[in-house]
Amino acid sequence: MFRKAIIFVLFLFIQSWVICQNQLDSLLVQLDKSMSRRDFYDDSKILRIKNLEDLLNEETLSLENKYFLTNKIIGEYEKYSFDRALDYIEKNISVAQNIGDINFEKESRLKLAKLLVTSGRYKEAIDVLNTIRRPELPEKLLNLYYFIFKEGYSGLSFYTSVKRIKTNYSQLYTIYQDSLLQRLDPNSDESLALVEKGFRDQRDIERALKVNSQRLNKVKPSTPKYSLITFERSLLFELIGDIEKQKKFLILSAISDIKASVKDNASLTVLAMIYFREGDIERAHKYIDFSVEDAELFNSKLRFVNISNTLSVISKAYEEKSLEQQKELKKMLIFISVLALFLVITIVYIYRQIKRLSSARKSLKDANNQLQNLNKKLQLTNADLNRLYNELSDSDRIKEQYIGTFLNLYSDYINKLDTYRKMVRKYIVSNKTKSLLELTKSKQLIDNELNIFYENFDKSFLHIYPNFVEQFNNLLKEDKRITIKDSNCLNTELRIFALIRLGISSSSKISKILRYSVNTIYNYRVKVKNNALNRNDFEDMVKKIS
Repeated sequence: MFRKAIIFVLFLFIQSWVICQNQLDSLLVQLDKSMSRRDFYDDSKILRIKNLEDLLNEETLSLENKYFLTNKIIGEYEKYSFDRALDYIEKNISVAQNIGDINFEKESRLKLAKLLVTSGRYKEAIDVLNTIRRPELPEKLLNLYYFIFKEGYSGLSFYTSVKRIKTNYSQLYTIYQDSLLQRLDPNSDESLALVEKGFRDQRDIERALKVNSQRLNKVKPSTPKYSLITFERSLLFELIGDIEKQKKFLILSAISDIKASVKDNASLTVLAMIYFREGDIERAHKYIDFSVEDAELFNSKLRFVNISNTLSVISKAYEEKSLEQQKELKKMLIFISVLALFLVITIVYIYRQIKRLSSARKSLKDANNQLQNLNKKLQLTNADLNRLYNELSDSDRIKEQYIGTFLNLYSDYINKLDTYRKMVRKYIVSNKTKSLLELTKSKQLIDNELNIFYENFDKSFLHIYPNFVEQFNNLLKEDKRITIKDSNCLNTELRIFALIRLGISSSSKISKILRYSVNTIYNYRVKVKNNALNRNDFEDMVKKIS
C-alpha cells in the first residue's frame, strides 16, 4: 500500500512537472514573439506621445491645461525615457511658476524626486525632497512625499557599505515606511506592496504569496503595475528555490514590460542570468542584449550597473561558444572541401577511364580489322603453313595426352558410380531413406569431384606445358605477375587462359567447364588483360605459348 502511494505521488510530480514545462515553453514562445514586436509597441507609445505633444503646442492652450497635459506626457515618458521625462518635468516646474500655483510647483518637484529615485539616483532625489517643506504640502501629496523618502533611504541603505551610515539609512527607511503605512488605505496596492515586502523580508513566503495574489487580481496584464507585481512574485519563488515558477513570472513580467514599452525593467536581465546558469548561452545572450538596448534608451544608471556584471559574464561565454562554433564550422568546411576535392578527382578519374575505354574499344576494333588482314596474308605464306603444322602437331599431342586422361577419369567415374549405387542400395535395404536424403542434399560430393577435376586438369596441362606459368607471367607487367603456392596447381585465372591455350576461347564454354558464371569468366579475362604488357595481342600470345 505504501509503495503504491509513493508511485502515485511520483506520478503526480512528474505530471505536474511536464505541465509546468509545457507552460514555460508556451510562455517562451510568447516572449520571443513580443520581443520581435517591440518596435510595434514602441511606435504605438510614440504615437500617443506625439498626439499629446501636438495638443501641447496649440497656441490657444491655457497655462493650467498646458500643466495637466504635460503631466500626461511625463506619465508616458516616466518608464520609457528618463531624459525626456526629466525635460518635461523641468518644463512643468517653469509652467507652475508662471501660473503662480505653489502646489503645482511642489507636485512637479515631487515628480522629479520620484523619477530620480526610481532610476537609482537616490541622493539627488532626497536633495530635491529637502527643498520642500513637509508642513506646506497639501494632504494629497504627502503619500508621494513619504513614498519617495522611503524608496530613497531603502536604496541608499542597500548600496552603502559603511555600517554606521547603513544603520542610519535603515532607521530613516523604517520611519518613512511606517508613516506611509499609517496614511494608506489597507486595501490599496501601495499598502499591500509594503505588507508583502515585510513578509518577504521575514521569509514568510506563504503569507507574502497570498498578498501578492491579492494585488495581482486587481491589475491587468501589459501594464507597468502588472510587470512589477509579477516580478516581485518571482522574487518569492526565488527565495524558496522554485526556479521553474520564478522563470514563469519573470517571463510574464518581461512580456508585460515589452507590451507596455517599459524600458526601465529588470525581468529580462534576471531571466538571462538564470538561463546562463542552466547552460542556455544563446537565449541568455539574446535576453541580455535586449535588456541593454532598453537600458540605453531609458538611460538608467542603476539599470546599467545591474546589467553590466551580468552582461560581461554572458558576453564572454557567448563569445567563447561562438569561437567554438567557428572552429567546428572550419573543421566542417575543411572536411567538405576534402570531400569536394575527392569528388572532383573521382569525376576526373571516371572521365579518363571512360575515354580510355572508348579508346580501347576503338583500338580493339582496329586490331580486329588488322587481324583479319593479317590472317588473309598469313594464309598465303609458307610461314603460316609451318605454324599451322606445328599447331596441329601440338594439338595431336594434346589429344593423345587428354584421351589417356579422359579414359582414366571415365573409368574412375564408372567405379565411383558403382560404389555410389551400392551405397544407395545399402541405405534403401537398411530403410535409411532419411539418411540417404540428407546425403543427396549435400554438395560435398560435387565439390570433391570438382577439386579432383581441377587437380587432374592442372597436372595434365602442366605436364603438356611445363613452362606455361613462367611464359604467361612474361606477358604481364612485372608488378602484376601471378604467383602460385603449389607449382603443380593453377589458380582460376591461369585455368581460364590454359583453356584458351587449348583453343577454347568462348567464355560460355569456359564457364561450363570450370563451373563459373559467364560474367565471372569475362571479368577474370578483362582483369588479366588489363595487367598485360600488350593488351590487344595478349590472348593471341597466350595461344602461342609452347
